[in-house]
Amino acid sequence: MSDVQQRVERYLAVWNETDADARRAAIDELWTESPVYVDPLGVAEGRDAIDAFVGAAQQQFPGLVFRAAGTVDAHHNVARFTWELGPEGGEAIVVGFDVATFDDDGRFDRVTGFLDKVPA
Repeated sequence: MSDVQQRVERYLAVWNETDADARRAAIDELWTESPVYVDPLGVAEGRDAIDAFVGAAQQQFPGLVFRAAGTVDAHHNVARFTWELGPEGGEAIVVGFDVATFDDDGRFDRVTGFLDKVPA
């Protein structure tokens, strides 16, 4: 597994982390000092906002998990990857892909998300 693939797996694990302290520690480790996350549902600027955004997603989709769907495509400091959200071991109800930009230390600086499949 490539370094970038591992980073993306850790990123997705943040979205599944329900312990607030553990989630925040992972965000602090994986993201730059002034990160930005943006998708069709909103914009989160800074670690506090990203933490709140992830917590809100968990409340909106309780019991569902994010997982990678395929391999990460990366070059330079940019990666794109597809993810799914669904019950553990079950069919995804949401599918999307993210484009992530990393700093020179490999931390997430900006993630732009797109939704390909959403519930009706």
